[in-house]
Amino acid sequence: MARGRRSEVSGIDEVRARFEQWRQNRQGKARIPDELWSAAVEVARRNGCNRTAAALHLDGGKLRKQMLTAGAVAKKPVPPAFLELIPPQASGVAEYTIELQGRGGTLRIHCKGATPMALAELSRALWSTGS
Repeated sequence: MARGRRSEVSGIDEVRARFEQWRQNRQGKARIPDELWSAAVEVARRNGCNRTAAALHLDGGKLRKQMLTAGAVAKKPVPPAFLELIPPQASGVAEYTIELQGRGGTLRIHCKGATPMALAELSRALWSTGS
């Protein structure tokens, strides 16, 4: 684990040194060269945009734009057009008890393996014949 962390740090340090050298040698307000932006984008892919921008003394918004241009980050996640919800499979046979109360008394139905819709239809049929 320490090895991976060290390589990330050395990557940031190397790119930071390149930026510092460029800043010391640039003429006036020259734009950051594409090679440096590419290096910054690569570091940002591994370490995150904000962390990299702070380490390299860059504007986080500009670094993010460079990452978008390079295709390193998707613009916005596209919401799914359709989402199917699949109920979990029952591990055994479904068992139901339905209790109906009315003026004429109580009707209790206990079934195994019937669907709730079938039970609802059965209870309606039985209840309506009793009225």
